[in-house]
Amino acid sequence: MTGQPVQLRGMSFGWSNWWGQYWTAGTVDWLVDDWKTDVIRASMGIEPSGAYLSNPTTEKSKVTTVADEAIKRGVYVIIDWHEENAPKHIAQSRAFFTEMATRYAGQPNVIYEIFNEPVGYSWTQIKSYAIDVIAAIRAKDPKAIIIVGTPNWSSDIEAAAADPIVGTNIAYTFHFYAASHKQSSRDQATRALAKGISIFITEWGTCEASGTGTLDSAETDKWLQFMDQNKLSWANWAISDKAGETCSAIMPNSSTTGHWPDTSLSTDGKLVRGKLRAYAGVAP
Repeated sequence: MTGQPVQLRGMSFGWSNWWGQYWTAGTVDWLVDDWKTDVIRASMGIEPSGAYLSNPTTEKSKVTTVADEAIKRGVYVIIDWHEENAPKHIAQSRAFFTEMATRYAGQPNVIYEIFNEPVGYSWTQIKSYAIDVIAAIRAKDPKAIIIVGTPNWSSDIEAAAADPIVGTNIAYTFHFYAASHKQSSRDQATRALAKGISIFITEWGTCEASGTGTLDSAETDKWLQFMDQNKLSWANWAISDKAGETCSAIMPNSSTTGHWPDTSLSTDGKLVRGKLRAYAGVAP
């Protein structure tokens, strides 16, 4: 199938430091078997209290638990350095991805997302950071797919398209929330694609950019159609259970190993699960 377009669709775990209880092999299995995901994003929190910088061993263990099970199940996993200030922590990022690339060298299931949502950094600054971390990964795994964040919460994809990183198997992330980002955002992605870069939508939501507010099912459908037309892979945000948060797919205190009945799913969770199952050709 070399040279044929591939589109992956799946779910992103919520921040590891806040919703790490769901980062289990059982949850991965349920997302594969019931939700029909073929990619899972492991969003490892970096800066907040209890996250990687202050608790590296525990947070790293959550990532490897999810990644190992995804590999076992034959689906893709995105190992995500989930922060907004990665250039401030380039040494820690380089060391983490060197370790992950050593552990998973040659595993085609594993994708590296090296900077989730840059905030306050120009594309020149992001690119400099990315070149450094990409080199560390390439030293251990020459062929892995690497995804690079883009300016302004990964919304300015055109900056990257105008000055892409030299190399192979490099993609750029583009994030949207359907109730806040509409046709003008799709137009940006279209212009970027026309310049020849690869885009992976590693995070998107059905609601407003805050993660709360209106769930816009009409715009969600427009985005899904756009991603299908352009063969853009995606991971929906998120497997989390924050009370009152529209984009949290599951209800508070749900099972930490999947097996969620409809009563454990939020409106968002029911919608996205139904879409994934429809793509797989199974009943909602």
